[in-house]
Amino acid sequence: MPSKPKATKDPGKTPTGDNNKKGKSGGKNKKEDAAEGSSSGKALKPATAINARHILCEKHSKKEEALTKLREGGKFDDVAREFSEDKARQGGSLGWKTRGALDAAFEKAAYDLEPSTTANPKFVEVKTGHGYHIIMVEGRR
Repeated sequence: MPSKPKATKDPGKTPTGDNNKKGKSGGKNKKEDAAEGSSSGKALKPATAINARHILCEKHSKKEEALTKLREGGKFDDVAREFSEDKARQGGSLGWKTRGALDAAFEKAAYDLEPSTTANPKFVEVKTGHGYHIIMVEGRR
């Protein structure tokens, strides 16, 4: 009797916050990282402002520890308070930011990300001159 082919998940459709996701050091670029944050197949509506949170780490190893906590189900704001080297008291909240107000690489990644909650975050990683960022978006307008 012929065996049924096994269904496989499309890695591009899996939310970045999924527990089975591996780290981004596997040669992916920022654009691919940002695309992983979107689990719906449809494009996001253009936005002029986003409500963003981030975890900023100077060292790659610390960023990887924060990612591990997130993948194990940690709330984004709690992980930000523990690991972020910026805005830690606010759980990484940057508030509402309009286009042009952020670092170009950070902004590109953030505006490509669909909104999520701190309890079930969809996040993306990006490296800027400030360090390693893990970004999530709570709202768009």
